[in-house]
Order: sequence, then C-alpha cells, then structure tokens
Amino acid sequence: MRGMNDMLRQAQMMQRKMTALQDDLGNRTLEVTSGGGMVTVTCTGKQEITSIKIDPSVVDPNDVDMLQDLVMTAVNEAVRQTKAMVEKEMSVITGGLRVPGLF
Repeated sequence: MRGMNDMLRQAQMMQRKMTALQDDLGNRTLEVTSGGGMVTVTCTGKQEITSIKIDPSVVDPNDVDMLQDLVMTAVNEAVRQTKAMVEKEMSVITGGLRVPGLF
C-alpha cells in the first residue's frame, strides 16, 4: 500500500510541475526569421503565433509566391523550434519518459 501512495504522490507532483511548465511556456516566445530576416515570426511556447513582420522590400505584387514561401518557412520553423523546446522541458519533468498525449 505504501508503494501505491508513493506512486500517487509522485504522479501528483509531476502533474503540478507540468501545469507550471504549461503556464511558463505560454509566456516564452521564440523569434524566427526567413529570407535573411525579410520575414520574422514570433511564436509562444504554446505554438501561438503572436506576430508576423514582413520587410516592405519583399512585398512584390508580381511575386506573391515568394512572399508566401517566406512566411510559410518562418512559421514552420517557429513551430518546429517550439515543439523542440517543449519536448526538452517535458523530458526534464518526466525523466526522459515519453508520455503520449502530454504535449
């Protein structure tokens, strides 16, 4: 019975740490650029895009495809980096144990 209580206590402690981490990640931001800084995307640790800045020199009505590619590249990189940040932080809490559905 004692082993079960210890395990329950550890699970509750891990849950508190994960809740705190989720709050912390919501306050963290990453800034990612593409096109040599022509497009800048700011993203939170919860993978919410908070800002997209586009250098006016890259806005060409005759080449919308390039602008779309630059935005897509920056957004995809921001998502990739925030996922990596979350996985790294979660592994600290879970001791490297991959728990499906946590993030």
